[in-house]
Amino acid sequence: MAEIKTPSPEQAFELLLAGNHRFVAGVPEHPNQDATRRAEIAPAQRPFAVVFGCSDSRLAAEIIFDRGLGDLFVVRTAGHVMGAEVLGSIEYGVDVLDSPLVLVLGHDSCGAVAAACAALEGGMAPSGYVRDVVERVTPSVLAARAAGRVEPDEILAEHVRHTVELLLDRSRVLAERVEDGRAAVVGLCYRLADGSAQVVAARGLDAVARR
Repeated sequence: MAEIKTPSPEQAFELLLAGNHRFVAGVPEHPNQDATRRAEIAPAQRPFAVVFGCSDSRLAAEIIFDRGLGDLFVVRTAGHVMGAEVLGSIEYGVDVLDSPLVLVLGHDSCGAVAAACAALEGGMAPSGYVRDVVERVTPSVLAARAAGRVEPDEILAEHVRHTVELLLDRSRVLAERVEDGRAAVVGLCYRLADGSAQVVAARGLDAVARR
């Protein structure tokens, strides 16, 4: 297999942005989804981005960013909450697979965020391990409210920003790569109705931060 050149963090983000624009416009190209691509990447993978998103069934990364086999290293949990396994998976994508971009992908009408809001308002947390998910989202809801952000979209954006900062705070591997310019972390909020993804946070990518 020919050596695949790793894109810069900015180039990786532009690839995802272009794919999302195609998806929104209804003109996807479905790249890297044929038998040739399957055979090409069988010996090894070199995804150009790690996508850490919510497990929601409406948030399939390869579809909404119009990508294919071997392009994205995807990690998903309800409400994109993280534990050791998530951090290890993301570090694997960045440090071992050399992906230059980590994307945190939240979305409107998120059940985990709604459940955290409901638990704070009603004083009743869900049972079982769903409670753990809600408890990990709650700090984002509290931070949003403390800042006077009470609308659902504002709370979601705060949760995405909080996740970006938490990743960089907990992962020395990721923080060091961002610091020396080898990687970037971008937080996006996805709109279920129209399929668009809006930047709400960016670390290590000044051009994206200014969008």
